Amino acid sequence: MTLQRVLFLCTGNSARSILAEATLRAWAGHRFEVFSAGSQPAGVVNPHALAQLQAEGIATAGLRSKSWDEFIHGTPMDLVITVCDAAAAEACPVVFGDFLRTHWGLPDPAAVQGSDADKQQAFAQAHAIVKARLLALLALPAATWGDRAHLKRALDRIGFVQPDDPRA
Repeated sequence: MTLQRVLFLCTGNSARSILAEATLRAWAGHRFEVFSAGSQPAGVVNPHALAQLQAEGIATAGLRSKSWDEFIHGTPMDLVITVCDAAAAEACPVVFGDFLRTHWGLPDPAAVQGSDADKQQAFAQAHAIVKARLLALLALPAATWGDRAHLKRALDRIGFVQPDDPRA
């Protein structure tokens, strides 16, 4: 498998897409060139996202909230994964290009109200979902990457994986 360029995309690029970017880079940076962006970037990474990553020993240096405009005219992506929560009527960014697109929606932990403990729990749960899905991604057989239609179906199924799912 050649190096795949992956972009995790959401609205604010402050929490979910940052968790996914940092985790995939830490786990399989030799197989993937990983990025994240937002259609309306918050401008800062949520401190609870950084704390969650640091608690799990995942590097946070260089993480920043950025616009997808940085990637429009650059080197083309192979895969764009949206992580917004359509179930909560959150608008997912629409992107066009010659790449595979899949949706791995999950609730926005940055939207959780309450105590710091409530917020930390929301980020831990979001990261658990992200990790389960990334493990499923990394478990895809190499041959899957050579068949675009098969890969699309596999990626779409991964969008439903949960932490307690045996597929994870």
